[in-house]
Amino acid sequence: MEVKPAKANILKRIKNALLNKTPKPVEPLKEEVDLQKEVYAKPTESLPVTFAEAFKKVSGKFIYCENLEDCINQLTALTKSEGWNNLHCWHPQLQEVFQEVDFRQCRIGKNLDKADGGITTCEALVAQTGSILLSSALPSGRLLSIFPPVHICIAYTSQLVYDINEALQMMLQRYNNELPSYISLATGPSRTADIENTLVLDAHGPKEVYVFLIEQPIDDTV
Repeated sequence: MEVKPAKANILKRIKNALLNKTPKPVEPLKEEVDLQKEVYAKPTESLPVTFAEAFKKVSGKFIYCENLEDCINQLTALTKSEGWNNLHCWHPQLQEVFQEVDFRQCRIGKNLDKADGGITTCEALVAQTGSILLSSALPSGRLLSIFPPVHICIAYTSQLVYDINEALQMMLQRYNNELPSYISLATGPSRTADIENTLVLDAHGPKEVYVFLIEQPIDDTV
């Protein structure tokens, strides 16, 4: 498939952004903070690039896909390279897609003791912070994104928004102004600094988080 110039530019900027090393955590501020100042600058790049850069800064692993077929191919290659054989997915449409392409690493059951990872969709992707917005209304619920050691989120460019306010507005429209009972923002692998102010990853959740972002029209999403 020939890649259009605009899409090629996005892919190139994403690849360049992901080549830059993630800086060390910023030291705590010692001077007074201007509470009237904007915390985040407005994006100067497209939303996919903004999300990719923010997601990498929180130790996320970002993979850009031209379409669903490309996503499956890249996911298959990743499972082989990582040696994963037990990936759980509870989303009916994704299960159907995996069965059609004979993706044998997919598991449907809810016995997660031996799971290598969990595959979920999401409500939205927040480009400003590199976050994945999840809710209890999704087929995966909460468990599949936090119990297995690897969380794999499959999302579409139509689900990208700039900030949490836009994400909640999108959800209000989707659920007729009644939000699900549980909403969470997943921002990279789990982490804590409770012990001697030392940042520790994989403390109480997945140690790796992947986002497969698919370029897809808004009316043709899984």
